[in-house]
This record gives sequence, structure tokens and C-alpha cells, in this order.
Amino acid sequence: MRRLIISLIIMLPLLAGAHEATIASPNGKLVININDAGGQLTYAVSLEGQTVLQPSALGFKADFGDFTQGVSITSAKEGKAHGDYQMRQVKQSKIHFDANTLLVTVANKEQQAMTVEFFVKDNDAAFRYLIPRQKKDNPKCAVIEHETSAFNLPEQTTTFICPQIDPMKGWERTKPSYEEEYKADAPMNIPSQFGQGYTFPCLFKVPLSSTPKEKGSKASDALWVLISETGVSSLYCGSHLSDYKAGEGYHIAYPQQGENNGAGKATAAIALPGETPRRTITVGTSLSPNVETPIPYDVVRPLYEPSEPYKSGRYTWSWLIWQDASINWSDQIQFIDLAAEMGYEYCLVDNWWDAEIGRERMADLSAYAQGKGVSLLLWYNSNGAWNDAPQTPRNCMSTSMARDKEMRWLKSIGVKGIKVDFFAGDKQETMKLYEDILYDANRYGIQVIFHGCTLPRGWERMYPNYVASEAVLASENVYFSDYHAQQEPFQLTMHPFCRNAVGAMDWGGVIMNQYLSRDNKSRHARQTTDVFEIATAFTNQSAVQCIAMQPNNLKELPQLELDFLKRIPTTWDETHLIDGYPGKYVVLARRHGNQWYVAGLNAQKEPLKLTLDLSAFNVKTQLADVVDKKSKAVTAAQTEVKKNKNGMTTLTIQPNGGIVLY
Repeated sequence: MRRLIISLIIMLPLLAGAHEATIASPNGKLVININDAGGQLTYAVSLEGQTVLQPSALGFKADFGDFTQGVSITSAKEGKAHGDYQMRQVKQSKIHFDANTLLVTVANKEQQAMTVEFFVKDNDAAFRYLIPRQKKDNPKCAVIEHETSAFNLPEQTTTFICPQIDPMKGWERTKPSYEEEYKADAPMNIPSQFGQGYTFPCLFKVPLSSTPKEKGSKASDALWVLISETGVSSLYCGSHLSDYKAGEGYHIAYPQQGENNGAGKATAAIALPGETPRRTITVGTSLSPNVETPIPYDVVRPLYEPSEPYKSGRYTWSWLIWQDASINWSDQIQFIDLAAEMGYEYCLVDNWWDAEIGRERMADLSAYAQGKGVSLLLWYNSNGAWNDAPQTPRNCMSTSMARDKEMRWLKSIGVKGIKVDFFAGDKQETMKLYEDILYDANRYGIQVIFHGCTLPRGWERMYPNYVASEAVLASENVYFSDYHAQQEPFQLTMHPFCRNAVGAMDWGGVIMNQYLSRDNKSRHARQTTDVFEIATAFTNQSAVQCIAMQPNNLKELPQLELDFLKRIPTTWDETHLIDGYPGKYVVLARRHGNQWYVAGLNAQKEPLKLTLDLSAFNVKTQLADVVDKKSKAVTAAQTEVKKNKNGMTTLTIQPNGGIVLY
């Protein structure tokens, strides 16, 4: 690397041709080559000599200058980065990283400068643009109009991605809200469903060059690439990927102008010197690096200190199945009592509580809950003026004065968290609203969950009172239609590999009712087994986790299941992928303190038999589905974990079923 920098310094004055720079990971296997051939800055990525990204464009156009063409590398400076930090609400509690860094500075035709900063670990890379004040005219601020930043994957790559929808669509004009459907193993050249590209994160399967491409081939036959972004605050807009273009790949796309009801710009305004968020690339010869990566948090820093120690835990939630009609005093008492009986920390009171219970009585309800050892979480509408969602409370989160008044009241009655819903996309103006809500809530010791919202981008580390975001086609859809009930196994075996791999996910409930109705007898049936649902508490990651039990479950569920549901943890010291394939099955190991849990889900139509080495996890007991040979009825049973003479454990996971070993 030192020779590279010296050669650049020597060669730049002498050559009219292209200049190059290279950075490798600490183990030397992940390599990025940067080139300015033809005046276009590009980068290419390989792992162990296999192509991950073909030459892909870098650059942006700002109001003061154009760095998308006519640029040349003027210097490259290498460095190293090391870090240790702790997290309370992600998949790992203590994180250490070693990385190599490279600063590649370029000049355009007007001799304006910018730098691309690369951060490279053994399986992760991140890059961003650093923009100094320019000598010419010396602007102190800038508008970044668009980027050419691209991800040019090899042609035979298949995709596991979710389309971006048009703005102001869907129910009460509340989209985009990151709630469209993922597709698995799709080719890149099929246009996105709505013509607006794809939301982050995006998962890709790149066949190895020596292996023919076969749909459904084993994970070891491919490189797995996860692309996302992190570090988006009020100082920038959120981004997504464009549709695929042959020869160029996917480009970074900014928000659509129609988002936020058309208010605000779809570009990014920054002070100079300034920087963009980091775009991240995680790659491995298996899916483990993608599932386990801490890259969203490695390259960001806390933006403020927590005002108090925030408490993780479980919450009950009436609305999922009992819906709006349950937002009344007597029904909420039942769900508070349910939380207390199960030893859960929280109860979420959803929309219309201000109208149906009333603010004065909410203080009494909160006092009742606290007397039971339970704290309330309250729902809010983010509006504002960016969609037509009618649910109240409204206009409590949209201005600083309203927020301060509301947060002070929440603290006074002992509320410990809020769930804020119905945002408006990814414009910088909307990102500022997220940040303002979080900052103001922290002043009063209140945690925040977002729904109807964008993807979190490193927010667990940036904002200490941030808990999780929905940003996924979540559990309410299982209630709404039989179609989505049938899709639940596919979705929940997809998200550990993509959506939940880059940020905490409030999917919204371990659903224990057999039917999606208050009487547990009518409407459509849940399509999963009880053990599947219990296992999702381990495969879905959020430090404040919804266990969507209903009061009737206390009498209807077997004691074995109730006992297990009472002791589900929600914070993790380690997470490891053991096996899986997106949309088909997943087996994860998570450690809470000294206790390991191994949880598996099967979304396939046939029983899944796996022989796995679980010796590192010291699990002795398993909760699994058992099928009665005559009646075909499926029940939960607890048995001893057995190993064969080679120390391997054989597991059978039933269709739409689950397993938990501990």
C-alpha cells in the first residue's frame, strides 16, 4: 500500500492515462480497486479473487460543481481504524472492529476537489464523499443534486429485494413506508414493480465464476452481497437503489419529489465542509457475514447521551387482533393485567386513546399499570401535513413546541415510550423530523419506536433512546388477509438475511391466537405452528419485542408454552447464523448472558431435516413441533437434545413450523 501511494505521487504528473488506487481488508481477501479512466471515477470489488462488483461509478453533482465526469485522482492516503464499543439494542453487545481506510482525492475540470473515503473490514466495506470548501468562489454550503454512485453486479446475479413504491399511494396516502413485498431469487433485469427502484437493504446472490448458475443452488456456490446505507441524520436525505441498468448496475437514487406531500426538496443540503452518509457493502462466501454484520454501527457515533438508562423488554398489544374497538379502559386493563401475569415490562396503547379513553384517564391508566409493574407505551400520529391518516393523537409530534409539551406530560404520568406512525418518505426534511422526535423524547427519558416509516440507518448507535422501526410488511397484514397469513413464513425467513440484518425491526408480534379474531374462532386462521411463532421472538431482533398474546391465551395455551413465553429475552450478546436460505428457512444462535438459544423456522411445504454442529452453544433442551401420526395435529413438545457419535445434532422442523433449543 505504501508503494501504491508513492507511485501515485510519482506518476500523476507524468501520465495522461488513468490513475489507480487499491485498498484491501486486514486479511487481504476483500479488495477494492479505484480508477479514473476516461475521467469517470469507478471502483470494483472482489473477494478472494471473485468479482463482487464490476467497475461501478462514483461521484455526484452539486450546485457548485460536477464530479460525475472529467475527474482525475490527485492523491490517495491509506490508514487504519480500530474500535471497541458497546450496544444495548442490537444483535451483539460488545463490538470490536479492525479496518483499513483509504482517502482518494479527485479534482474535476474546474480543479474543484472532493474525497472518497473507504472503510474496509474483512467482510464489509463502506464509502462516503467528503466535500471541502472549494477555493473557487469558496461556497460555505451546497446542494447535492444527485449521485452516480453505482453497484454493478455480475450479470448472472439474482436478487432478494423489495420495491420502492410511488409517493402518496396506498391507504390514506401514507406511502412510501417500506412495506412492499420481497421477492426471492429474481433476475436483475426485471423492472421493479412500481418503476421506482428498490428500498434498502438489498440482498444479492452472485454465482461463483467457476460454478454454473442454478436457481436454489447452495449458499456455498455463491457470494452473498448485502448493500445498504448508514449514518443518515437530519443532515442528509435517505436513499434507495434505482432500477437495474445493464452495464451500469444499480445507482443511488434520492427521494421522489412527491414524498412528504410534495413539501421539501428531494435533494440534500449540506454545510461545507460536509459529508454524505456511508453506503455499505457486506459480502461473504456464506450468508453468515450478512446476518452477523455490525457495519451499520461501526462507522457512526452517538449524537447525544442517554438521559437515563433505557430498559429493554416485552410488550402486549391489543390492537393487532382486537383492533380499534379495544382502545377503551376495560380492554386496556386486560392487556396490562396480561403483561403483569407474563412478567412483561410494557403494554402498548394504540391509536385513538386520547379520544376513547381521554387524557385525564390515561394518567390513571398509567398509574394502574405501574402498580402492576408494567409501563405504558403510547401510539402517536406523526402528522403534520404529509398524509391523510386520521388517527389521533395528531399534531403532537410535528413541531418542537408540541413535542415539548407532550413529552413533559408523558414523563409526568410515567409513560416510558412512544410509537410514532405514518411518516412520508426519505426527504431530508423527514429525516430531520425523526431526529427531532428522538432528541426531544430523550430529554424526558422516553424511548421511541417508528412505524409506517423508513429504514433505520445506524440509529441504534446514533440515538440512544431509539428502539426499532417497522419498515417492513409487518404482522398487521397477517390480521388483514389470509394471503398475508400464508406469506408470513416466507417473510420471516427472509428478514434475518436482509431487513433485520441492518437494523432493529418491530415486526409486531409473536401471534399466539390460532384464528385472527377476538373470539379465536372466526376469521382466517394463522398458518404457522405455535413453536414457529415462539421461535420468531428469537429470529426477529428488537430490544423491545412485541409478544402479541391475547388474554384468552392464558387459559388456552399449554402450560409448557406459557412458561416459555414468560422467559423470552430481547437483548443479545452474540448472534450467529447456523444455516438457512432467504425465504425458505433460517437457524440462528443468540446468546443472552450465559444462555444460548438456537431458533429455527421452516417456510417450506415439507419437513426440514438438518444435521448441525451445535457443540459451541451448549444447548440441552429443545421445544419443537410434534405431529400426531393419526390426527396430523401439531403440538409443542419439550425433549432432550441428542447428539450422534460425531457430536452432531439432527433437527426436524415441520412445514411452517419452528424449533428452539436452549
